[in-house]
Parts: sequence; structure tokens; C-alpha cells
Amino acid sequence: MAKYDKADLDRRMHGAVESLKHDLAGLRTGRAHTALLDPVTVEVYGSHMPLNQLASISAPEPRMLSVQVWDKSNVGPVDKAIRAAGLGLNPIVDGQVLRLPIPEMTQERRKELSKLAGQYAEKARVAVRNVRRDGMDALKQDENKKEISEDDRKRSETEVQKLTDSVIAEIDAAASAKEKEILG
Repeated sequence: MAKYDKADLDRRMHGAVESLKHDLAGLRTGRAHTALLDPVTVEVYGSHMPLNQLASISAPEPRMLSVQVWDKSNVGPVDKAIRAAGLGLNPIVDGQVLRLPIPEMTQERRKELSKLAGQYAEKARVAVRNVRRDGMDALKQDENKKEISEDDRKRSETEVQKLTDSVIAEIDAAASAKEKEILG
């Protein structure tokens, strides 16, 4: 096990926050936004690839997304992946272009998306708590190896806990802001 490294813990915790912000950007709020399709992965060439590596995505109108698939043989898998992504979008295939009309948001759909935002936030909180646990374990191991004193370990554990609390507060703020945006 690696020695305790506060900078590494900080980087990993903030990585969870960035990942959450990326996930939240993909939740739609009623307007067409290219980030909406960021979480979509397509099964092609025997592996899963992000949609943006197979096609260019644009928003030609406020309530329409356009996906220009580069390779004709990938149109079917891209269509299937968008439908399966749980975004409530039904692509209209026109040659190598998929048009995605963004439906009006129903109250029920808003609640679903709000719940999904909560799930993303919980996933990020779990990731942060796992990083915290790694840090605490590293501190205990450093103490057991007599590399640090018990007082140093306790002081560092307090630092780790403060960092964890501040990052979780950041996660909660991002999630509640997105939920407000979704629920309008």
C-alpha cells in the first residue's frame, strides 16, 4: 500500500466531483444540448466507444439534436445505443444522420431526471468515501510501520475528514442546483 498522500486524495476526490458535473451536464432540462449524449456508449468493432468518437453531434435547433455518423455501418448500433441510454429520445434515421427531437418535459419525466441526478450524486459520494477510506488505511499502515506517530495519524485523519466533508458539500450543492434546474 502506498504512503499517505494528501494531494493524491484531494485529486481523486475532486475527480469524483468533476465526473459528477459531467454526468449532470448530460441530464436534459428541455433544451437540446450536445452534452446530453455524452453518457451514450455504442457497441461497435467489438468494444464500447463513446458516441462522440463515432459521430459529430450538433444542436441545429433549440429542440433538436443532429448526430452525423461517420461510418455508415455504425448507424444501426448508434440508433440502438441512443434508444437504450434511457434519455427518452427516439432518433429519426435519415441516411447517416440521426435527428433527435427533444420532447417537451412532462412533470413525471422531470421527477425521473431529478431522481437520476440524486443517484449520480450518491455515486460520487460513495467514490469520495472510498478515497477517504483509502487515505485512512494508508495512515494506519504508516503508523503501524512506525513511519508516523499516533498524533500525526490523528491530525492527518482530521485533515482527511475535513477534505471529505468539503468535497461532499460540493457534490450536494451541484446536485441540488441541477435538481432545481430540472424541476424548474
